[in-house]
Amino acid sequence: MMSDATVWCLLTGALVAVELFVGSFYLLMLAVGSAAAALAAHAGLGLVWQYTVAALIGSAAVVLWYRLKRRRAQDPSVRSLRSVNLDVGETIHVEAWQADGTASVKYRGAQWTALLVPGQIAQAGLHRVSELQGNRLVLEKI
Repeated sequence: MMSDATVWCLLTGALVAVELFVGSFYLLMLAVGSAAAALAAHAGLGLVWQYTVAALIGSAAVVLWYRLKRRRAQDPSVRSLRSVNLDVGETIHVEAWQADGTASVKYRGAQWTALLVPGQIAQAGLHRVSELQGNRLVLEKI
């Protein structure tokens, strides 16, 4: 029969493997809890304490990850957006805006349709990419 520590290690590996397929980082936090329970089993603690350690550490990791993720979601700075989309923050020269509020700009070797950030006046010159909407660049005047 397998030791408790081995069972917890196998559970940890299974949680990590499932996370790779599903993509939910919360499963990794639960894997941290089961790894802590494996350490508790290795230290000779009883099964009740192993379950307690797994529950406490796993739950704490999930709560901490949730709070960290929630805090980042409320701070959409250019730096955090740039880590998701490398086009955000790049500068583009707009020669002229069309009557419909769009412009045709050359960017990364291709022609793109650009939109202006709502509330700004369409002027030629340098603009910064603030976001992408589908295959359109949303620009703000610099």
